[in-house]
Amino acid sequence: MRIERLSQLFDLIKKQPAKRMVIVNAIDNHSIEAAKMASDMGLVKVILTGNTELIKKICSKLNVDDTIFDLVDSTSEDHAALIAVKMIKEGKADFLMKGLINTDKYMRAVLNKESGLTPKGNVLSHVTVIENENYHKLLIVSDVAVIPYPTLDQKVLLCKYLIQTAKLLGIETPKVALIAPTEQVLPAIPACVDAEQLVKMAEADKIKGGVLAGPMALDVAIDKESAEIKKIDSPVAGDADCLLFPNIDAGNVFYKMNTKLCHAKQAAVVVGAKVPVVLSSRGDSSQTKLNSIALAALLSK
Repeated sequence: MRIERLSQLFDLIKKQPAKRMVIVNAIDNHSIEAAKMASDMGLVKVILTGNTELIKKICSKLNVDDTIFDLVDSTSEDHAALIAVKMIKEGKADFLMKGLINTDKYMRAVLNKESGLTPKGNVLSHVTVIENENYHKLLIVSDVAVIPYPTLDQKVLLCKYLIQTAKLLGIETPKVALIAPTEQVLPAIPACVDAEQLVKMAEADKIKGGVLAGPMALDVAIDKESAEIKKIDSPVAGDADCLLFPNIDAGNVFYKMNTKLCHAKQAAVVVGAKVPVVLSSRGDSSQTKLNSIALAALLSK
């Protein structure tokens, strides 16, 4: 089943056993609201770490029955993160979600070489699924939040993460556009050079499971008319499933343009760790967090 809308994630998740989500320092309204919604929908079983007295007060204020959650008391943000990571490693939870905690502290707990969740050799990457009514299907994009300027080796892993995510969304052979300012391979532009190398790797079967094309400008990747005008003959042109951005500058601008100007729906997780890691912004809506929970539940093993 190919997922065409983010709302379809919920129906898909309900067909599998409920995953266990642990929220790190869940002492904010949005996290608790999203947790309640996910719990009520039967998407996940929820564990909340943080100051339990404060969590109970917030639940009471929101008219949420705190007994639907498992509460685990912690004394600080760092302590909450350590507890959550330990629960993952002990098999007591299936994926993490960021609550009211500094992102650096949250990611530090995940990346900790001794007690963290990142396998040796892996790279963490932010994968976002965007539903924009102006595009004919979902777009899966990376990296908009974690890796500032990925190396060629890192881009190989990012391509693999995009393809893996797309396949779990029911896309049999994902079409990956390697975004650059132009389709020409200009030596002065690293994005163009890297894209050419990635395509060669895919042709050599070093990146499997998808169709890669690039370098490719954004208009060609998502607009058939632009591709036809520029005479770009590629199955990816105008019909991309995945967009690999050359750096965080381009990716983050694209992400925020979609969410703020286009009011696109989105779900996002950090992949590359032993489990999916939901890294929602404190400013994200409850619906966005709910979408991300559903995506993480789908990606978790």
